Amino acid sequence: MKKVLLLGVLLGIKFLSAQVNPPDIRINPEYSYRMLEPNQNLRKVNLLWDAKRGGDLTPGKLVIGTSVIALMDYQSSNTDSKFGYLMRHPTAANEVGTSVSEAVIHSFQLGITVPVNQWITTYAELLYDPQQSFGAGTITALARNQVQLRKAFVLFADPEKTPFFLAIGKMDTPFGQTGSVSPFTNSTMWHAFGGLTYGAHIGLSTRGLNLNFMAVQGGAQFRSANTIVGDGTNVPSKLNNFVADLNYKLPLSDQVSLTAGGSYLMGSAYNQGFPVQHFMPGVENNPAYTYYGRLDLGSRFFVKAGFAKTVKEWQGTHNPTPPLNVFTASKVSSLDYGAQYVVKQTNDRAYVLSGEFSNFIAGPKGAPWERQNQTVIGFAALLKNSSKLFVELFSTKGYAPLNFISGSNDFEPFPPGQTHSDRDAATLGIVLGANITL
Repeated sequence: MKKVLLLGVLLGIKFLSAQVNPPDIRINPEYSYRMLEPNQNLRKVNLLWDAKRGGDLTPGKLVIGTSVIALMDYQSSNTDSKFGYLMRHPTAANEVGTSVSEAVIHSFQLGITVPVNQWITTYAELLYDPQQSFGAGTITALARNQVQLRKAFVLFADPEKTPFFLAIGKMDTPFGQTGSVSPFTNSTMWHAFGGLTYGAHIGLSTRGLNLNFMAVQGGAQFRSANTIVGDGTNVPSKLNNFVADLNYKLPLSDQVSLTAGGSYLMGSAYNQGFPVQHFMPGVENNPAYTYYGRLDLGSRFFVKAGFAKTVKEWQGTHNPTPPLNVFTASKVSSLDYGAQYVVKQTNDRAYVLSGEFSNFIAGPKGAPWERQNQTVIGFAALLKNSSKLFVELFSTKGYAPLNFISGSNDFEPFPPGQTHSDRDAATLGIVLGANITL
């Protein structure tokens, strides 16, 4: 009887395989690298639009890409268990003592692009990132070894017919210039204002002009967006937040161009009262704005800069308990500037040198949570425009984790009048790594 059942199953599989055409699956390493790289160009909706316009995608042909970032690093801090480098969560649950080192998988990504037809394209990205996961425990805990749907959206666009596009789903917000010039490390500007939210993104791209508007789901979103949706709740039950962005690329000559732009965010993440806790309801909406620019001098060198700031003070940065009550609530700001230079380039590889400074200002001068600065010098070998080997030297000054940044009350996690933030904590480190994409 078992043999008969097995034979029936095999015949059924053979019949179905003969009736169903297998999907047309292909790889495009250069395209997948652009969509999966996590720190240099974070406007993935616009990148997908550019890929459609450039002919990288063919309707009916599914594209699959993977990316692995493996690295070794060493860090040294002048303060016990306080490391300001944000490429892993900066808490004593992750880094203990005054020096730490590791050899780890930082992340794994799987990206799937489905050009359904000339007008409709879907994109989805799975991410495994134990070093930056919000799960409890250490990087070996099961709660931090999970795979998440990092991004997923449907893009409605036909660049051959119209310069407009619409994307709906989970995606990065088009706020400012949050990308980095570094081969691996995100800028502090991204940590402070780089949004990841549910919403609807409408865009226009033509003749160097780019207009972006995104209606964002309210409440506390995945990253850097929060608006009030009701009394005492953070349930994202209203589409009541938005981002508006405009930038223009001006050609100055055949080799030189200047891009300048600005953005406005209706509700930033900095709207909570004291004590500050991640994803808790805000007490008032706190908008933010940014202006930014980039100067390209040929194909091998560019410089960029940006500044972002909240419109109102972040109420939670005032601790009412002495002796910390002397520090008034402060607006939040971030400054970022950097440069990238291609030292040598051949048909299948490029050697790239970069340098960047970025900061996070959350308190008045002298406050323990006043600042967190970051400087990164990087060198990378880009292989076939799809993978890279890199080394970075970095320095951070200040330790200001957003959770309980100005302290807490009721003795949890700190006694009243105390904070874990420290403006004088400093970290030096080196990262060696590989970002391999296929």
